[in-house]
Amino acid sequence: MGQVTTFMSDDHRRCDHLFAAAEEAAAQRDLPTCRTRFQEFQSAMEQHFIMEEQALFPAFEDATGNNMGPTRVMRLEHQQMREVLAALAEALAADDLDEYLGQAETLLILMQQHNIKEEQMLYPMSDRALSNSQAVIQAMQQLQAGSPP
Repeated sequence: MGQVTTFMSDDHRRCDHLFAAAEEAAAQRDLPTCRTRFQEFQSAMEQHFIMEEQALFPAFEDATGNNMGPTRVMRLEHQQMREVLAALAEALAADDLDEYLGQAETLLILMQQHNIKEEQMLYPMSDRALSNSQAVIQAMQQLQAGSPP
C-alpha cells in the first residue's frame, strides 16, 4: 500500500471508531455521552475533509491536470456528508436520539461508499500520480494539527 493510501485509510478508521462510539451512546440512550462523542467525530470528519480538500485534492489535480474527475465527485460527497452531519447535530440539539440514529444510518452508508471509492481508487491513484507524496502527507498532518501547511 502506498503512503497516501495508508495514511488516509488509517484516518478513515479513526473517524469510523469515533462514529461508532457516538452511535453506541445513542443506542444506549446516553444523550450527554452521545453529544460528546459526536462532537469528537464531527471534528475528526471535518479535519479529514479539510486535509483532502486543501492538500491532497489540489496536489492530485496539479499532478494529473484533472479537476473534473474523482476529486470533484469526492467534494460533492463531502458536501452530502456535511449536510447529514448538520442533521445529526440538529437531532442532538433537539434531544431526539431516534432521529439521530436514523440520520446516523444514512451517514454510515454514505461513508462506507465514499471510503471504498477513496481507498480503492483515489488514494492509489494519488500514490501513483504524486512525485512527492511525503510532502502532501506532511501538509495534511499540519492541517490535522490545526496549522496551515
